Amino acid sequence: MKTRILAIIILAIAVFITLFALRTEETKFPYKFGLDIAGGTHLVYKADVSDLNTNEIKDSMDSLRDVIERRTNLFGVSEPLVQTEKSSSEDSSKEQRLIVELPGVTDINIAVEMIGQTPLLEFKLAREVIGDTEEPMVEFESTGITGRMIDKAQLQFNSTSGEPIVLLDFSDEGKELFAKVTKENIGKILAIFLDNAPISTPVIQDEIKDGKAQIAGGFTPQEAKLLVRDINYGALPVPIELISTQTIGASIGEDTLTKGVTAGLYGLLAVIIFLVLWYRVPGLLASISLIIYISVLMAIFKLIPVTLTSAGIAGFILSIGMAVDANVLIFERIKEELKDGRDIASAISEGFSRAWLSIRDSNISSIITAVILFWFGTSLVEGFALTFGLGVLVSMLTAISITRTLLFAISPKRDSRFKKFLFSSGISAE
Repeated sequence: MKTRILAIIILAIAVFITLFALRTEETKFPYKFGLDIAGGTHLVYKADVSDLNTNEIKDSMDSLRDVIERRTNLFGVSEPLVQTEKSSSEDSSKEQRLIVELPGVTDINIAVEMIGQTPLLEFKLAREVIGDTEEPMVEFESTGITGRMIDKAQLQFNSTSGEPIVLLDFSDEGKELFAKVTKENIGKILAIFLDNAPISTPVIQDEIKDGKAQIAGGFTPQEAKLLVRDINYGALPVPIELISTQTIGASIGEDTLTKGVTAGLYGLLAVIIFLVLWYRVPGLLASISLIIYISVLMAIFKLIPVTLTSAGIAGFILSIGMAVDANVLIFERIKEELKDGRDIASAISEGFSRAWLSIRDSNISSIITAVILFWFGTSLVEGFALTFGLGVLVSMLTAISITRTLLFAISPKRDSRFKKFLFSSGISAE
């Protein structure tokens, strides 16, 4: 009785989730689609690399691309296209461009705001020079230390004065250079510039060897918090200037999306027919579990939200195959247990228990693959990996828990009725 009540609760929740997933009109949680389906915004930035040596340009542009991609794709689900290219001018080594395409963002102002004015953080030494009136003037010269050499920043407060302090941890490259600069310039001002404006002018007291420094520039807590945020987003290794904006249309469009959804529905119907014809009642329960799986995953896509492109939809469809495969393994294992003479309850329990080992190993290997693709892949590959990985995780829940609950809920309790159940279900011990 408890199992049947639980099955009814699961079905009721599934209906609610399905209605939520299928709702496509104006809602707080709409589906988001990629550039190839819904279009978006195309932005072109000019990167000023005039102060860099030729052999530093490529690394700096790669760093710039990574910073902007992290900013526009913080959770790896919005699938922006961020790439660099050389200018067609004669001196293309000194003029580089950054191309940013943001799916689903048709308002240029919102797109520009998403990129933001990520700060150019630099450390400069102050030196005195004689001006026209023979009075000393202060100028600042670059040390070569920039924001790309900082691993992270964090906000703390001075335990005595309560003043906000920004702590900086330098990378290995920055650590060595910072140690050299502080060793050779004790007693001098090492100013911190943000977008060519000084934000702090501390005096070097000692050589700093461990790559850990602090900025105490009389900040308000809000100013310090914003500075930490900007640095952690990634201070740009080179300054950029927006030179072109354009709203672009979908390359595949609504027609292809409709055809893809239609093909997916036909495929799902074919799988359901196979399960029902081959396994009868258990196949029907597996089909219900499969529909619940699809609804749950679609609801997750809306809630995160995940930007769905052709690659992401492909990962989703592939994960459906994994979910069906799990049910087939379970039912075939139950058949083996029935051949060994077990009664229905123990056959189902053992079938799920023994099939779980194969399902677990198969799904873990798939999840590892998805994690590797997400970690090392580009934006489009990340979208495929994310939908596929989420699908595998959810399918484990539906194939093991939901199918098992539904199967126990309708299983006959007495062996005399069991034979009839087996015959009608398509799971035979013979």
